[in-house]
Parts: sequence; C-alpha cells; structure tokens
Amino acid sequence: MPTILTLFGLKFRIYTRDHQPMHIHVISQDGEAKFQIDDEVTLIENKGMKPKDLYLAQSIIEDNKSNIQNEWIKIYGK
Repeated sequence: MPTILTLFGLKFRIYTRDHQPMHIHVISQDGEAKFQIDDEVTLIENKGMKPKDLYLAQSIIEDNKSNIQNEWIKIYGK
C-alpha cells in the first residue's frame, strides 16, 4: 500500500488491491477516511476521524489532486 503523502500527521494511501472508483484512504491518529476523487473530492467513508482532520485531508487532496490521480493511474491504469 503506497503512501502517496504524509502531511500534518495524516497519511494518504492508495491500496494496491483496491477497486474503482478512484479514491484515496487517509489515516490519522484517530481513525481513517476514504475520499472519492472525481471532478470533486467527496468523503465516502469515515471511521473515527475528527471533523478538523477530515477538512484538512480534503483540502490537501484537492491541492494535490492531479498527483494523486497520476499515482492511481500508475497502479490501476485508467
């Protein structure tokens, strides 16, 4: 499971044996969340992450969206 980014205590990972749609897992000290990456970044699952960490994670994903999409394509293709 490649870690794409580590910022502000958050780890952003793409699991190599995962599935569509394009998404990224974010791990914090308190839990884990999953965000779908399409035209917009959308929270699709939250397992214990605090609201402030969710907001920070979504902002980081939006700022790094093209890099994350490129990493997904390297792993899964289009």
